Amino acid sequence: MTTVSLDWNAGPICRRSYGRKIEEYIADFCLIARRMLDDEHYDVFRYYFLLGGDCTIVSTRLNMDKGNFFHRVYRVEEILGRAFQEMEPYCLYPVDWYFIGHSGIPIKPYTPKKPAKHNPRRPPARAEADSLLQKIA
Repeated sequence: MTTVSLDWNAGPICRRSYGRKIEEYIADFCLIARRMLDDEHYDVFRYYFLLGGDCTIVSTRLNMDKGNFFHRVYRVEEILGRAFQEMEPYCLYPVDWYFIGHSGIPIKPYTPKKPAKHNPRRPPARAEADSLLQKIA
């Protein structure tokens, strides 16, 4: 059994909605893959990614050598990665954004923090040596 998630919708009328987000994600994932891929690429997607077949078994099943098989695997990843990211109005990637829900809160893309500048506690050794030489001279 799967869990049902309860979401609050922001707006003039606060209502709750519920759904099975994991099943909705799986359905969206498979439907987009079916729409974006032709029959040859969809067979590779189905056998290799969905059913988890070994590359040797899948390549023999599809009557192709390993080189052509992996070229198709990379092409499937390229096509679907672009499709999942550019889907409107909400993308499927990254996955955690998909599961947040439609609460009206704008989602900001992840930006890594800049590293703090290092301030040395004492002057560099070269400056110390120069100052000591000036004192001696």
